[in-house]
Amino acid sequence: MKDIELIQGNEACVEAALKAGIDFYAGYPISPSTEITELFAQKLIPLGKKFIQMEDEIASMAAIIGASLTGKKVMTATSGPGFTLMQENIGFAAATETPCVVINVQRAGPSTGLPTTPAQGDMMQARWGSHGDYSIIALVPYSVRECFDLTVRAFNLAEKYRTPVIVLMDEIIGHMRENVKLPDTVNVVNRAKPVETPDDHIQYKNTEDLVPPMATLGTGYKFHVTGLTHDEQGFPTSNPTTIEKFITRINEKIHANYDDIVDVQEHDTEDSEYLFFCYGSAARSCYKAYKLAREQGIKVGIMRPRTIWPFPKKHLQGLKHSSIKKIIVPELNRGQIVREVEASVTGIEVIPVNKYNGELFTPQELLDVLKGVR
Repeated sequence: MKDIELIQGNEACVEAALKAGIDFYAGYPISPSTEITELFAQKLIPLGKKFIQMEDEIASMAAIIGASLTGKKVMTATSGPGFTLMQENIGFAAATETPCVVINVQRAGPSTGLPTTPAQGDMMQARWGSHGDYSIIALVPYSVRECFDLTVRAFNLAEKYRTPVIVLMDEIIGHMRENVKLPDTVNVVNRAKPVETPDDHIQYKNTEDLVPPMATLGTGYKFHVTGLTHDEQGFPTSNPTTIEKFITRINEKIHANYDDIVDVQEHDTEDSEYLFFCYGSAARSCYKAYKLAREQGIKVGIMRPRTIWPFPKKHLQGLKHSSIKKIIVPELNRGQIVREVEASVTGIEVIPVNKYNGELFTPQELLDVLKGVR
């Protein structure tokens, strides 16, 4: 374990990617994620790895998909409008089952919006940004240390499930500096490779674990990659049975592994009458409000997802008590995740608390909301 370092959330992402084994980064600098691209430009090439500043985010996403197909561990980072531009290729990566990591340091407003102010406005875009039926994995850190830990986890999940994994930060989390101890080593997962000969390999075989081993382009294995809905050999198909099997598998490989993928932190939920369901920088204000409330005798707890997609519905439904009267959902948007909370529980009032003016919640604001709903 290294000595304590004072580093930024964006810097922690870079350190994590290096530990996780990144080989290739392509990106276009855009605030508030710019430091990630700048740091990779400095650090990757001296290590014998590859860095390319692309002309835009569409090309960045395409470049990392191409590099991943050649067996490399890949990542890009962006914000707001850049994330929107990436969506078509995120869908392509989902359909071609190409592992890749995308960091989105969210900023406020639609279009070019407010480049250096925090928001959580891309939560639904991360889930539903591209077209068609596909599922995604998205993680939400709330501290600098979690930027490190969840970026490592994003690489591992991408490799394990052959899918894009998105890390949803926001400007506060990306630019915040904290004292952290970063581990010298981390657990690293590598994608499963075929054990059969190239002639016997079936590129998208419907395996028991739903994740077919992934051959590396250029190593002699038959290789056909297309965004068109394809059969197990990778060729386009219009056969209804084959189409249904393919679409089912790329969704179920994520949903059937909910227990492995979904990670949620809970605090004092056992005796709570009220619950904050919060994530990212909004959770930081919630923790202070929760402590102040507990000191005043108010029974409140916190549920904080570190995986937001798949949505932690089972965790909400599995609250092991019946004392919770109300769930408060603070978000730096007009109410995106609150709808998922409402759909996950019955008999509990769900209260949205929203801010979308580029400012953070203060703990006192959330404490006042809690007292107001009692």
